[in-house]
Formats: sequence, structure tokens, C-alpha cells
Amino acid sequence: MFGGKDMSKMMKQMGMDMDEIDAEKVEVHLSNGKKLVFSKPELSKIDVQGQELFQLQGSYTEKEDVSDEDIELVMEKVDCSEEEAKEALKSSDDVAGAIMELQ
Repeated sequence: MFGGKDMSKMMKQMGMDMDEIDAEKVEVHLSNGKKLVFSKPELSKIDVQGQELFQLQGSYTEKEDVSDEDIELVMEKVDCSEEEAKEALKSSDDVAGAIMELQ
């Protein structure tokens, strides 16, 4: 097996450079409206022949991604509480659907 210094030397010879990034939290926003929140992640940037690659490791939690702007808009249009607006947005596909659900 290779030690850390041996691995770094081998990567340099192959045109690769790796830097550790000191990150407290990383959020990955998914296209389905959810997000993955990594707390205390291990994040590395790897440069390979002009290309930048990122490696992310660690435990995460999955959360609904509801924006403050959407919540405020629903509250304004329907005259409901913040919690009601959040729940409607989570169960609906979009702002219009949340408004229709609460009317």
C-alpha cells in the first residue's frame, strides 16, 4: 500500500493535484426539490490535466428544499400561517399548486 506522501508523489507524476477543502457544511440541491446536507464533510478538489473534479464524503441528511420566497408568496396569496404554507409547498409540485391546495 502507498502512504500519503507516496500517493501524492504518484498523483503529481500522473498530472494530478489534490487539495483538501476545509468545509463545515455542503448542500447539494437536487432536481426533485430536495437537498442533501452534509455536515462536517470530507471535501477534496482534484485537478487532472486541466479538469477540476470534486470528491465529497460523509454522512448526510435529506431535506425538503422550500424557499423563503415561495413560503412568503403562498402566505400572502392565501393568508395562511408559515407552517401551513411550508406543508402545502412540500406536498405540492409548485407555488400555484400550494395556493390551490390551501384555498
